[in-house]
Formats: sequence, structure tokens, C-alpha cells
Amino acid sequence: MQNTINFLLAILYALIGLCMAVAGIETLRDKANKARIGTAVFWFFLAIIFAFGDWIPAVVSGAMVLVIGILALFKQIQVGSLPKLDPKTAQEGAKRLGAKVFLPSIVLALTSILIAQFTPLGGQVGIGIGAVVSLILAIILTKAPTKQVFKDSQRMVRSVGAPGVLPQLLAMLGVVFTTCGVGKLTADMISHVFPAGNHFLGVALYCIAMALFTYIMGNAFAAFAVITAAIGIPFVIAQGANPVVVAAIGMTSGYCGTLVTPMAANFNTLPVALLEMKDQMGVIKQQAPIAVILLIVQIGLMYFLAF
Repeated sequence: MQNTINFLLAILYALIGLCMAVAGIETLRDKANKARIGTAVFWFFLAIIFAFGDWIPAVVSGAMVLVIGILALFKQIQVGSLPKLDPKTAQEGAKRLGAKVFLPSIVLALTSILIAQFTPLGGQVGIGIGAVVSLILAIILTKAPTKQVFKDSQRMVRSVGAPGVLPQLLAMLGVVFTTCGVGKLTADMISHVFPAGNHFLGVALYCIAMALFTYIMGNAFAAFAVITAAIGIPFVIAQGANPVVVAAIGMTSGYCGTLVTPMAANFNTLPVALLEMKDQMGVIKQQAPIAVILLIVQIGLMYFLAF
């Protein structure tokens, strides 16, 4: 079964790599993009890493990531000019579909959950298959021609730009932090300031730290391992809290930080690009009050439900 899972994952990652390679080709064709060479190299390197990462030496992948970092440092990764969406076509499509426009997203989520829960394939394969199924459903619902699917797909990929690599880098950073013992070091530092034993203080400290560390790293998954080891286990779970409740609400607390960080490219940067917003922080400004309220709610839920 593990071989089957690995095979399916390889196919899904190859499809992602293909989408990025297409973005690179389209970038090269974009004569208006002054940084089209650097941007194309960015997309081609990402395509190679995603599609062939299991077969190329780690040092080669690392070198390509360093090149990507250098390109970003010297502002050689630019979105460029993207195909424009026809407002009239969009309005007509929205009117014709109505609430059906949400079906692909719902099907994606349901398919992913069902595969993850009721098959041995796991969540990663489930999300990949769910994405393919939802895309097919979207094509059927909209009756979009192949050319339109191609144009809109590469438009969305290219609109993300350099922030598209952030989730992978931040997840890797979380693993590095955990391996280097950052969690233990943080726990030692905090133990000298906040004594263990106070349930509410421990819960508040854990939830707030999850939100803050997620804000810094842009990824709640990366923050979870470090902050749970540093604060969640010694200051909350070791004091008698239910580990399941602590883990679930702790992760949700991290997402409160996701709502207010520009590092969360897929949540806060992509909508700005797709909606062509003038205020780069517009999404974050709207989400900030909700994030604060949710964090307070998470602290209360963990305190009353975990003990």
C-alpha cells in the first residue's frame, strides 16, 4: 500500500510541477515583464523540484532553492502581465451558476475527508484527488473550453509569484527548529519567567504563543511542533489537560496568527493579487479583529474543555 501511496503522490507532484513549468513558459512569452528571465527560472526550478524531487540529489534541490532566494533578493521574480478576466463573462457565469459555484470547493473538501478517513491512502493523496475531482466538476458546470481552463489555471499560478514557495520553506523551517531543540530551549527560558501549575496562565501562554509564532513563520503546522514541545506539553498537558483537546484548539489558535500575517501567502497575498486590491494589507486589516476575538475564544475553550 505504501508503494501505491508513493506512486500517487509522485503523479500529483508531477502535475503540480507541470503547472509551474507552464507558468515558466508563459512568463518567457510575457515581453512586458522586465524580470521575465529570472521569473521563468524561478518557475522552472520549482517545477523540477516538485516533479523530480525524489530523484535528484538533495544538494541540487538545495542549490536551486538558494538561486530562488537570490532571485527574490534582487527582485528578479515579478508577476508580470496576466490574462484579464472579462467582467461581462464573469457576471453572466455567476448569474447562471448561482450557488452551484461553491460545489467544486465543497466536493474538494468532502472528497479529501472521505479518502483520508475511509481509505488507507491518507490526507495528502486525498487532497490531490479531491483537487482533480473538483476541477473536473468545475469544467462540467461552467462548460469552459480547454483554452479557458489553461489560461485561468496559469493565471492563478503566476499571480502568486515568489510567495508561492513560502509554505514549503516555512514547513521545512519548523522541522529544522524542532531538530535543533528550539522547543526545549524556549521551554527552559519560559520556565524561569512563568511558573508551571497555573492552568489558565499555561493555556493563555500556549494559545498566544501559537498565534505569535504562526505570525512569524506564516504556517501553523511549522509553529505547532515547536510551541507544543516548548509550552503545550510542560505548561498545559503535563498539568493534567486532555492532549486531544489541547492539540486541536492549539492548532486553531495558530490559525489566528495566520489571519494577520503577510507570510501566509495563500491566505492573505493571493486574494490581494486575484482581486487586484490596491491595499496590499487590505485582507489582513479586515481579518485582524476577527483573529483577536477568535484567539480569546480559543483560550476560553481550551481552559474549560481541556481540564
